[in-house]
Amino acid sequence: MTHTFKHYCTCVCLIISMLISPLAFAADGYSQAKNTFQQASETTHFFNSAYGYALFPSVGKGGFGVGAAFGKGRVYQGGSYKGDTRLTQLSFGFQIGGQAYSEIIFFKNKAAYDAFTAGAFEFGAQASAVAINVGVNAQAGTTGNSASAGKTAAKAAYINGMAVFTVAKGGLMFEAALAGQSFTFEQR
Repeated sequence: MTHTFKHYCTCVCLIISMLISPLAFAADGYSQAKNTFQQASETTHFFNSAYGYALFPSVGKGGFGVGAAFGKGRVYQGGSYKGDTRLTQLSFGFQIGGQAYSEIIFFKNKAAYDAFTAGAFEFGAQASAVAINVGVNAQAGTTGNSASAGKTAAKAAYINGMAVFTVAKGGLMFEAALAGQSFTFEQR
């Protein structure tokens, strides 16, 4: 991938995230996103047993042929804020639209937490997220393959020490593209 193309994709991603979610980086967004995920029955077990988690209050995603997503998050371990993380995603294939969603990644154990916080981590295209519905206006949204809302509790499980959940905040996106998410981590 050329430097110019990467720059183009990054710009598209930033513009889309600003348009879709103007309050994406509000300080109280973390507590609101955490409360939203805690209200979901699908995540209760994970909050009670996980070694840690990464929380992204708002991820903006959009595309027209080439897609991109961007979000800022925080990593927690043992209830303590340990550092900042950034999510980026590039995708290629048939896709059109824009969407905003919240995402949480639970770490089953120290090994999964260490893998994520090593500095640079990436999910492969086969990684999936469970889309959950919370509230009347929620729409199912996902960053990968998802189970239907009625079946998420049975599908929610750790894969390679991590479990990923998303909650749609708004927008509509049709896509038939697979893409991995990349993460950076900076110790607090």
